[in-house]
Amino acid sequence: MYQYTAFDKAFVKQRADQFRDQLERWQSGKLSEDDFRPLRLQNGWYVQRYAPMLRVAVPYGEINSAQIRVLAQVAREYDEPEAAVFQQALEGQGKLGTTYLPKNCAHFTTRTNVQFNWIPLSRAADVMDLLASVNLHGIQTSGNCIRNTTTDALAGIAPDEIIDPRPYAEILRQWTTLHPEFAFLPRKFKIAITGAKEDRAATGWHDVGLHLLKNEAGEIGFKVFVGGGMGRTPVIGTVIREFLPWNQIMNYIEAIVRVYNELGRRDNKYKA
Repeated sequence: MYQYTAFDKAFVKQRADQFRDQLERWQSGKLSEDDFRPLRLQNGWYVQRYAPMLRVAVPYGEINSAQIRVLAQVAREYDEPEAAVFQQALEGQGKLGTTYLPKNCAHFTTRTNVQFNWIPLSRAADVMDLLASVNLHGIQTSGNCIRNTTTDALAGIAPDEIIDPRPYAEILRQWTTLHPEFAFLPRKFKIAITGAKEDRAATGWHDVGLHLLKNEAGEIGFKVFVGGGMGRTPVIGTVIREFLPWNQIMNYIEAIVRVYNELGRRDNKYKA
């Protein structure tokens, strides 16, 4: 697992401090709702029907025990809606034939992030500080940006693994985090990578899917898929490169995202 440096830790802490300042300015009326919306989204905070939802980033699905304990603490101490709001939600849920509506818990997402559904926005800054204490954050878990890079749940231990994809996933994480050119894409952009024979990372369902492999000469490279998705019109990605040398992958992905950023539709998010 990648070990955060002093720079990494300071960056996450500064991001949490920045969000606290933004939240306080919004609460005091110094920031309008329109001004605050992109700021909270860039930190993983959505506003849903009854309460905010926080999505915490778990890059390529790797998380340690200290981080799990803090996530559990957030669930126990902060994932608690106001009584009136929760009662209203229960009544709405009852119309669907069930009153089951869990709180004080976390949800693991399809793309290896963690979500909380009941944290009051008034307590959001305290939660971000707590997450930052173990190098967790919500950066780029929402909004039209490059999202969390995902990989095989068995990466590093899979019997059919050809190459461990995690070092490449970490390079992608560092490159995509707050990349200024790709902060406002036509739509969210997802990348998955696998180094095994079996595609447990479901790379074909992503905007860019990367398969690590070796050619006949034993050289490491990538098979590159693009254009996959599981939205309103699901489609499996198309292979555009059978073998790309590993040391060219960053330039190649940058070119792909630049084409999408320039030519992707911004007038219709379902056809972006």
